Amino acid sequence: MRKLGLIAGGGALPVTIARQCEAVGRPFFVIRLKGIADAAMRDFPGADIGLAELGKCIKAMNQAGCEAVCLAGVVKRPEWAALKPDLRGLKALPGVIAAARGGDDALLRALVSEFESDGFVVEGAHQIAGQLTLPGGPLGRVSPGPEHMADVHKAFSVAGEIGRMDIGQGAVVCEGLVLAVEAQEGTDAMLARCAALPAPLRGQPGAPKGVIAKRPKPIQEQRVDLPAIGVTTIRGAAEAGLAGVVGEAGKVLVLDRAAVIETADALGLFVYGLEPHEAPDYPMSMGNI
Repeated sequence: MRKLGLIAGGGALPVTIARQCEAVGRPFFVIRLKGIADAAMRDFPGADIGLAELGKCIKAMNQAGCEAVCLAGVVKRPEWAALKPDLRGLKALPGVIAAARGGDDALLRALVSEFESDGFVVEGAHQIAGQLTLPGGPLGRVSPGPEHMADVHKAFSVAGEIGRMDIGQGAVVCEGLVLAVEAQEGTDAMLARCAALPAPLRGQPGAPKGVIAKRPKPIQEQRVDLPAIGVTTIRGAAEAGLAGVVGEAGKVLVLDRAAVIETADALGLFVYGLEPHEAPDYPMSMGNI
């Protein structure tokens, strides 16, 4: 079993992966990104390293005996001029910045290639902890009804189209109307925008309608940055008056599954994984949105 170097950004995902490694007895070492990784990551063996200290990061993982690497957690685009790279980071930075101009996926591919060039096997969170992904069908007691499926399919198609354009991974549709698409602000902020829309455009307490859909970008490096849902997603969807959350089965991470199910059931929302035979293809024509 390859020892894992876990490069931890913010949020719950790195903690979940670390605990999964502990549960199955997999050796691992955490690179806690300074000022980004959650304080909970200090419970695991590792080192604190700056975002642009690539040489220090690789040296630490080599000294720890790591053979594989997983990049997990939230890392916002930095102010490039504010970074303090080491020599290896300084060498890689121009290529990374150039890739970033091509979009988030190009940026992530450039980062992945840096670790692969040093002999590390890059693993996705879903490969380390397969039970993290959204299964097909309903997750919990609530299922979408026939009245929801037109919104489900349109939201899924819109999410695929903005993904093709490397904009984001999620979209909200209510009674055929696109209420929001996800960009750099992230899912929580997108749902908050929906909650602030006029009441006639969206569902209300006791009368939810509409859905949020999440799916990977079609060009995406799926070992990094798979879309994720968690308890905050469910609560945000409820506050926006939505009836449910839908994602591509096997390609959306579910953080703290038990809590997600409990919260969705308590709020009366469905969480549903679309299987490939149910999902609209992407990309689609913008004229169809």
